[in-house]
Amino acid sequence: MTDSNRTPVLSVPDRSTVSAALRLASRAPSVHNTQPWRWVYDRTRLHLYRDTDRLLTEMDPRGRQQVISCGAVLHHARTAFAAAGWHTDTVRMPDPEHPELLATITFRPWPEPPEGVGERARAIERRHTDRLPLHEPADLPELLHTMRMLVHPHDLELELLDESARPRIAAASEQAAALHHYDMEYQTELHWWAGHSSASEGVPASALTSDAESARVDVARSFPSAPHSARRGDLDDHARLLVLSSVSDSALQWLHTGEALSLLLLECTAAGFATCALTHITERPAGRDVLAGLLPRPGVPQVVVRVGIAPKDEDPITPTPRRPLADVLTIRE
Repeated sequence: MTDSNRTPVLSVPDRSTVSAALRLASRAPSVHNTQPWRWVYDRTRLHLYRDTDRLLTEMDPRGRQQVISCGAVLHHARTAFAAAGWHTDTVRMPDPEHPELLATITFRPWPEPPEGVGERARAIERRHTDRLPLHEPADLPELLHTMRMLVHPHDLELELLDESARPRIAAASEQAAALHHYDMEYQTELHWWAGHSSASEGVPASALTSDAESARVDVARSFPSAPHSARRGDLDDHARLLVLSSVSDSALQWLHTGEALSLLLLECTAAGFATCALTHITERPAGRDVLAGLLPRPGVPQVVVRVGIAPKDEDPITPTPRRPLADVLTIRE
């Protein structure tokens, strides 16, 4: 075979590959399912921006949870590209004069990515936020070492809290909700994003819990109540609590937190665990201080994750909505 008859090796992914990878990446979790990201592909590099129009001004005025959300979609995207045979070289916060530009990605062919990449990519569409009571995940400590190694390059620590700490975390969770109970602007923002019937964003009513269900989960964000139901009525929550903490509290660390959170959620999903990421406890200093006092080493608590086992005999979960790809991706000719 002559050189002229060989199929040329692409140096960058084509339009269809980029679209497929980012469509899969859009399944990443985000605060209140705001999906606060924008992608621009210039046929050489892929740029991730945070969409400042989607900032939750009452709940997240610093943009911490927004950037964490963007970090999650960044890792989801890198995972999807890797599974498609592309290595992603990523520069985070590449331009100090444009803080809304969170990352720039360049590509190299990667025909044989590590096996774990494919497992995580396949877990993306199965992962969902489970706010209902969960069984205890007996095998979680065995996975903990692997997850710690995966998040370590992001300069983050991962800790499994002892069950004796649960009452203090539950009290901090309840206090966080109580502080906002009579804050009308906060509640208006919350109700706009949670429980409405948008086909592309927000938390749908089907993903919320009723009063009877939420009463059996002691560590949870307070959302508008769903209509009465008693799913898993014989089960109180026995999920274990993981904490991701960073060495500092900067936008760059928030981005890394989102990437590490994505890794953790996908690893847990691949292992058969159900998860629910919680950032409300760390919104205010009091909650962060409670968590920091429970960690074995100094750090800034960023995210709490409930991890458990969902009952096996339930109907499949309806996926939460996602924005059309055309709304979040621009491809420059």
